[in-house]
Amino acid sequence: MMGWKLVKMAFEMTRILCGLTGISLLFLGACVESTVPQEPVSKPAVSAALPERTAAKLFVRVVDVVEPVAERECRARTKGMNCDYKIVVDDRPGQPVNAAQTLDKDGRPIIIFTLAMIKDVRNADELAFVMGHEAAHHIAGHLERQQRNASTGALVFAGLAALAGADAQTLQNATDIGAQVGARTYSKDYELEADILGTVISKKAGYDPVKGAAFFSRIPDPGDRFLGTHPPNAQRIEVVRKTAAAL
Repeated sequence: MMGWKLVKMAFEMTRILCGLTGISLLFLGACVESTVPQEPVSKPAVSAALPERTAAKLFVRVVDVVEPVAERECRARTKGMNCDYKIVVDDRPGQPVNAAQTLDKDGRPIIIFTLAMIKDVRNADELAFVMGHEAAHHIAGHLERQQRNASTGALVFAGLAALAGADAQTLQNATDIGAQVGARTYSKDYELEADILGTVISKKAGYDPVKGAAFFSRIPDPGDRFLGTHPPNAQRIEVVRKTAAAL
């Protein structure tokens, strides 16, 4: 059954369906990975980034420690899921500070770090927390759940457009927008779920998740926007603190 959040969003968007023709897509394609928002905001004073060579060595060490912990947690919490994580580095020039989780064609979980992400960290705890967060997305099945939400959203908005007598192009636009709205419906909840489990993973690996979550204090705060993909940074830091205190 369609969740109440999606129902509410469907009604919020109904008023624009009759005017979709010729309107560009209103929402960026949503994804589960932890894309850092790019809005310019003032940032507090923080410690300097590590030297590039130091950061690279630190990354290798953290991967060696956290990966087996994440795999054990995956096997303990799931049944029949591929828990053989593959950690890769996106070395393309110009990529933003970012980490992401996806699956290969065989269903193997992939965790991707951009070079900018590795260079931006201040300590091993931040790397461990980010890796635990991305591993948690897979354990919680967020990609599959997001895809189901996108399919439901597409059906809802296409149905509303059809009832409004939309032509073929308008119907396609409504379907595309519905898929994107659906994909974003629970994305904030998924991020907080991944923060909680990521705290557990990084803690079990011997790192300090609260210190690791200080990463959020350096990135632009997305705030609590309608259809935003990430929760406010302060909320994420508080969730990590509460989870770590309970461990």
